[in-house]
Amino acid sequence: MLELRQLHVLKAIAREGSLAAAARALHYSQPTITHHLAALEAHFGHRLVQRGPRGAELNELGSSLLPHAEAVLERLRLAEQEIRDLAEQGTHAVHIGTFPTAGALLLPPAVKALLQAGVRVTLSEGELPMLLKGLRARQLHAALVFSEPGEHLDLDEEFELHALLRDPLQLVLPRNHRFADRDHVPLEELENDDWIGAADPGDPCDRALSRACAKHSFQPVYTLRTDDYAVVQGFVAAGAGIALVPRLALSTPHRGVVLRQLADLPLAREVSVAALRTSAAGSIPTLVEHLRTQAHTIQRRWSD
Repeated sequence: MLELRQLHVLKAIAREGSLAAAARALHYSQPTITHHLAALEAHFGHRLVQRGPRGAELNELGSSLLPHAEAVLERLRLAEQEIRDLAEQGTHAVHIGTFPTAGALLLPPAVKALLQAGVRVTLSEGELPMLLKGLRARQLHAALVFSEPGEHLDLDEEFELHALLRDPLQLVLPRNHRFADRDHVPLEELENDDWIGAADPGDPCDRALSRACAKHSFQPVYTLRTDDYAVVQGFVAAGAGIALVPRLALSTPHRGVVLRQLADLPLAREVSVAALRTSAAGSIPTLVEHLRTQAHTIQRRWSD
């Protein structure tokens, strides 16, 4: 029968690179490490670790087993944390991540519903790379995320992705721009304009713009990069460049800018909530339900 200690041993050998180092990391004796490894290999009937003069490493079979071992151990850690929270505080806890624009408009009604249901909520705000990192490390039970439509986010099968809304990207121009009086602006006519983009060049919105520009045989030139949309609007108003900004971030437009549509195929980002399938005893369905309701309200407001 498999034991959790055997899985800890396999993980430690993979991380430390030798049986001796694994023993030190786990505060076991080396004979204990050898015993648990032998029992694990006997269970599967095959060697899992290749040992040599310079240490030990997982062979192909051991490497195949490792992610399953890590998933089992992580599932147990989450269960322990959930039960501990419930026992010590009398309530379930859910840890939610959000990017700023979604946190402002999408999340509050869902958080209110969770709090009213007696769920303890902790929130972390950050940009997309930090949120994905928090999900992968299981520091977050759920997070609002965004991507290009149809893009696959790099999350494992333990996560479920619930689409919430399609957030259109709007062209932000200074009021004295040559195209400020047009409702729809051809992208090819903006080839010589400077742009203001996201701090991360790999941001889905910037990638969408880059691909759209490539169809017209040019690439946008960025004079400033920031994740603060108030800063973006301020510099557009000052004439430092133009920008493509998600509509969620434009609830209060700067007086010195105008919002226009690209005449090309409309660009957008997909806003979703990513959630661990094994999270927080019923809190996630409540979270998703209220996020979807709020997303529907926002989209209805946009269409009015």
